[in-house]
Amino acid sequence: MRQSMFAPVLLAALMGSGITAGALIGAGAVGGGTGTTVVQQAPLSGDTADPSADPAGGAQALTARDIYRRDAPGVVFIRAQTIERGASPFDPFGGGGADQGVSTGSGFVIDDEGYILTNAHVVSSSTDVRVSFSDKRTREAKIVGKDESTDLALLKIDPAGLDLRPLALGDSKTVQVGDPTVAIGNPFGLDRTLTTGVISALQRRISAPNGFGIDNVIQTDAAINPGNSGGPLIDAAGRVIGINSQIATGGGGSAGGSGGSVGIGFAVPVNTAKEVIPQIKREGRVQRAYMGITGVGIDQSLAPLNLSAKSGVLVQEATEGGPAADAGIRGGDPGSSASISGGQVALGGDVIQRIDGQSIDSMDDVVRIVDSHKPGDVVTVDVLRDGRTASVKVKLEQRPARAPNG
Repeated sequence: MRQSMFAPVLLAALMGSGITAGALIGAGAVGGGTGTTVVQQAPLSGDTADPSADPAGGAQALTARDIYRRDAPGVVFIRAQTIERGASPFDPFGGGGADQGVSTGSGFVIDDEGYILTNAHVVSSSTDVRVSFSDKRTREAKIVGKDESTDLALLKIDPAGLDLRPLALGDSKTVQVGDPTVAIGNPFGLDRTLTTGVISALQRRISAPNGFGIDNVIQTDAAINPGNSGGPLIDAAGRVIGINSQIATGGGGSAGGSGGSVGIGFAVPVNTAKEVIPQIKREGRVQRAYMGITGVGIDQSLAPLNLSAKSGVLVQEATEGGPAADAGIRGGDPGSSASISGGQVALGGDVIQRIDGQSIDSMDDVVRIVDSHKPGDVVTVDVLRDGRTASVKVKLEQRPARAPNG
C-alpha cells in the first residue's frame, strides 16, 4: 500500500486592524503589474468547519503524484496581450499612457464545454487571450466576463478536438487549518509546476483589484509565485478548494511581479467562485449591492473618544451621491478628528446600530448584510445621531466599478 503524500504531515511552523508586514502582490501576470494591498483576518463566524471532518471529505487521500497526473492536464497556461491605461491597483508605478504588454498566468478547466476559471487581474485590459494545454495545443479564449470584486474571470474556448480534463470543484467550507494542499500553476512561466503545503489560516481578507475587499480567503504555505495566479489550490482528494490570487513577498514587492514566495499565499475560496460563475455566464458580470459608506467599528480602542454609543459602526464618510448619503446618513467631519492607534477617526458621524433589525458591531456586519441583497433592495438602517435614534430607508444601488475610497 502506497503511503499518502500527506501521511505523516509536517505542520510548518487579524475584521481586526492588523496588517501583515511586507507587501501583497498579485500572484500572476508575469510581465504585468503588481501592487501593495493589505490582508486582515475576519472575525470567526458560526460557519466554521467540523473539527472532526476528514480533510479529504470522506474521499481517499491521494499522493501528490496522483493529484498531478489527474489534475495537471486541466490546468492551462494563459498568455494575455494587454493594454494598460493609466495607473492600476496592481501597478502603482504605472504611467498615464497606453502601453502594450504581455502577461502570463494560470487557469483551469471547469467543464466539458470549454469554460476556464482564472483571476480577473490575469486578463485585465486584455485584447487577446490564448490558453495552452499540457499537450502543447493552444486555443484563443474569449473573456466571458470578470468580477474584480472577487478577482475572478471566466474564459471560454472552443472545445472541438480537445480532450478536456475538467477539475472537480470541492467545498471550501470544509477546509481546516492544517489540511494538506497542492498548488498547480505556471510560476515565472514554468508551466504546470506542482508545490505542496498546508492550509495556514482561514477567513483572511485581501484587497480586490478594484479596491473592495475579498472575504473568507484561504492562506497557504504551498509555494505560490508570480504566474500562479488563477491556478487551482487543491485538497488531498484532488478537488479545487481555492483559486490562487495573491502572495506576500516579505518586502516591498515589485512592479514587475518579480517578488517570490515566502510561504504566504492567498486563494479565493472555491465556494465564492461557485456563486459568481453562473451570473458571469448569464450576464458577463456580477451585480452587487452597494450602500456607499466607510466606517469604523466601535470597540474598546475607541474608548478614549467617550462616544455615547458603546457599539455599532461610526460612519466616517457617506459617499456623495451614494445610497446612504441620499437617504440622509451623515459621515464624520474630517476637520474634527482624533488620533487613535496611529490612525485618524472622524467625529460627528452617525452611528449605525442595526440594519434590517440585525445588530451591527463592525463594518464586516455591514458588508455581510449588504452583500446578501441585490441592487434596488431597500434596507432599514437604525442610526444614532446626537443622542437620538432614527430609522432610515436606504435603497441599495449597483456597486461601482471601483471603490470610491479604495
